[in-house]
Amino acid sequence: MANSQEILEKDIPATLQQKPELAKDINSVIHFIVTGDNGGTWTLDCTKTDNWVSKGAEGTPKMTITVSNDDFVKIRAKQLNAQMAAMQGKLKFKPMDMGLAMKLAKLLG
Repeated sequence: MANSQEILEKDIPATLQQKPELAKDINSVIHFIVTGDNGGTWTLDCTKTDNWVSKGAEGTPKMTITVSNDDFVKIRAKQLNAQMAAMQGKLKFKPMDMGLAMKLAKLLG
């Protein structure tokens, strides 16, 4: 089973390479703060043409997403619905930008 680091550093860049329109659509800097085991902080910068994901918090984010490693893995594996996770407070968006959250759901889903 993948962990957050593998999802963020391998899966998401692979998805963006296959679907560059997703990066153009998101077109902003997103910080992911993953809590618990295998957690950490990553930056997703969709304003760039490649090297989208880096470790640590870089730049000024348009949104910060906070989620536990376990829940992030479950959302990615479709064992946990992202909207339900958000409603239960397991997946937090700051600020809550519904349009941007929906675009990110396409990338993470």
